[in-house]
Amino acid sequence: MKTYELIAPCHFGMEAVLKREIYDLGYEISKVEDGKVTFIGDAEAICRGNLFLRTTERILIKIASFRATTFDELFEKTKALDWEEYIPEDGRFWVAKATSIKSQLFSPSDIQRIMKKAIVEHLKPVYGVSQFPETGAAFPLRVTFMKDEVTIGLDTSGESLHKRGYRKATVKAPVTETLAAALILLTPWNRDRILVDPFCGSGTFPIEAAMIGANIAPGLNRHFLAEDWGHLIPKKDWYEAVEEARDVMHQNISMDIQGYDIDGEAVRAAMENARRAGVDQMVHFQRRDVAQLHHRKKYGFIISNPPYGERLSTKEQMPALYKQMGEAFAGLDSWSYFLLTSFEDVEKYIGRKATKNRKIYNGMLKTYYYQFMGPKPPRKKHFEEEKQE
Repeated sequence: MKTYELIAPCHFGMEAVLKREIYDLGYEISKVEDGKVTFIGDAEAICRGNLFLRTTERILIKIASFRATTFDELFEKTKALDWEEYIPEDGRFWVAKATSIKSQLFSPSDIQRIMKKAIVEHLKPVYGVSQFPETGAAFPLRVTFMKDEVTIGLDTSGESLHKRGYRKATVKAPVTETLAAALILLTPWNRDRILVDPFCGSGTFPIEAAMIGANIAPGLNRHFLAEDWGHLIPKKDWYEAVEEARDVMHQNISMDIQGYDIDGEAVRAAMENARRAGVDQMVHFQRRDVAQLHHRKKYGFIISNPPYGERLSTKEQMPALYKQMGEAFAGLDSWSYFLLTSFEDVEKYIGRKATKNRKIYNGMLKTYYYQFMGPKPPRKKHFEEEKQE
C-alpha cells in the first residue's frame, strides 16, 4: 500500500491537540510546525483523517517541497514532478490557494498561473494531448512559500473540515467548529462532567462537546473531494471508514450539556443545529441571562466565547458584563471555567487570577483563552453519593 506524507493544518496554538488526535488514530507524526502537523499514512488514513479529526481544517497530500527564488525555478521544479501519479487525464486541476511568508516570490496570482502552466506542460506528453478537457474530478492544490521553501499539497477535503454540515443556522460572530473542538479538548472535561456555555450563540461549543462525548465522527455527514479519486483511494476505504465511525459512536449516551443565550433567535438556531448534528437529545438549550447562571451540581465546566468589544457589544459594556459573569461564577466555586475573549481585563472584573492564559488567533483577531481551574472532584465516592441523592 502506497504511503504519503499528509499535512493537517490547524489553528495556531492548537498543534498539540491535533498531534494527540493523530496519535490516537494510530499514525506516525513526521513534523510539527506552526499551524500544521504532518503525518504518515496510506489511502485509508486519508479517509479516516477526514472523517475523524476534529481540529484540522483539511487533509492535504504532500506532493513535494523544494526551494525556489525565481519564477523560472518555480516553473521548472514544478514541471519536473510526477503529476500523472495524482491527476488523471480528465482531472480538473488548479492552484486554489498560494500563500507567501518572507519569500522572494510573493504574488499569489503569478504563483498560481505559473504553477498551473508547469503542470500542463508536464502532463501534455504523458497523456499525448495538447489541451485537457478538465471534465472529471477536482484536484485543487494549496501552495505555501516559507522563506523561499515551497510546499505543495493536494487538497483531499474540499470545503474546510470545520463545515461539519450541521451549522445551517448561525448568529453573528461564531467560533468555527474546529476551534471549538480544540478548545474543549484543551480542557480536562469529559462526558461524565457537567458542561455549560452561558453565551452559546448558535450552539457550537455544546454541540461539539456532545459529539466528542458521544464519539461521533465530525465528518460523518459530509462529502470529501477525494471520494471521487478512485485511482488513488478505493471506494471500499471510504465505506470501511464510515462503518468504523458508526461502530464507535455512542447513540444512547446521557450527558449534562447545556447552552444558554439571552437571544431567543440564537437559542432557536442552536436547537436546530443540534438536531442536524444528531445530538439534540444530549444537549439542553435555554434562553437565559448570565446573571441567572447557577447549578446545584458541583465540579462542572463552563466553556464559552463571551461577547467582547470588537465583536457584539461596545467596549463600555464590557466591564459590567464581565463583573456580572464573575458574580455568577462565584456561586459555582467548585467549577472550572474557560473563556475565549479579546477583552484583556477579564481577571480584573471576574475577580480571579486565571490558572493559565493562552494566546489564540480567532480568524485575524488576537484573543486569549483564559483558564480558571477549579478543584478536582473526589474520585468515585462523590459520584456514588450524587447518584443516591
